[in-house]
Amino acid sequence: MSTTEIEFADIENVKGRDLGFTEYRTVTQEQVDTFADATDDHQWIHTDPERAKSSPFGGPIAHGFLTLSLAIPFWTELLEVKGVATKINYGLDKVRFPAPVRVGARIRMTATVADVVILQGGVQLSVDQVIEIEGQPKPAVVARGLYRFYA
Repeated sequence: MSTTEIEFADIENVKGRDLGFTEYRTVTQEQVDTFADATDDHQWIHTDPERAKSSPFGGPIAHGFLTLSLAIPFWTELLEVKGVATKINYGLDKVRFPAPVRVGARIRMTATVADVVILQGGVQLSVDQVIEIEGQPKPAVVARGLYRFYA
């Protein structure tokens, strides 16, 4: 893994660029429980490891939105735009959760810059992001992230 670094003045040059992949992160039960507390989503499939053993997944799984939220720290591993005053996570398009992430699984993200749109005082990147599960054929998350950078 290596972070792509680019100056704001050259940001149009990242359109179409494959940014590679991040380091793997292990999803822990502590993360899942903390996320459950923060979102008030305590469904047993996430928070009761003993009961979750009898589920179709054979153990507890992370919330899909927990996995999606990890796109933010993953994103910072992939691209650094220098010479900007403000960076904004503008939103998401086309989010899907093709496969669950079991607690203890290792995940990472790959990303490709699909589009660069010039805005007044800045740019918006549309980034195709895939959060992969180590050793699994289907990804955990497929989404298009929208990020804005202002000089």
